Amino acid sequence: MRRAVCPGSFDPVTNGHLDIIGRASRLFDEVIVGVLVNQSKSGLFTVEERIEMLREVTSSYGNVRVESFRGLLVDFCRAQQASVLIKGLRAVSDFDYELQMAQMNIGLAGVETLFMPTNPLYSFLSSSLVKDVAKWGGDISAHVPDPVREALQARLGPRR
Repeated sequence: MRRAVCPGSFDPVTNGHLDIIGRASRLFDEVIVGVLVNQSKSGLFTVEERIEMLREVTSSYGNVRVESFRGLLVDFCRAQQASVLIKGLRAVSDFDYELQMAQMNIGLAGVETLFMPTNPLYSFLSSSLVKDVAKWGGDISAHVPDPVREALQARLGPRR
């Protein structure tokens, strides 16, 4: 079985993330969305809330599952029996950082990294930007799935 991991913090998941996950689901038998548990960072949503949102918005993909992980990503890949990571790239600056990580991951555990260029519709999109726009009452409906938009509005409320 060809299995890949699509890792991230997903705080919250955006349409850009979903584009990468959906495209990866067509290339692999199974895609595991790995939600990073980073105890040194406090996110807007808990890990459990992020997992719940991801499961809801990826439910139409029969070969995608969502799990959390802590520690080294390559250890998570080993535990999931996945030998490939999928990383979306928005810009050259993403590539600079991700290339170093990819080289470390291949050296540590033989885990390959597949870089997918982001759909141009989402090339500017980040979870941080979406949260900032939502915080000030801006329209984020084109950037996140409806359940995520609703969760953001409930959490942040309008602040105009």
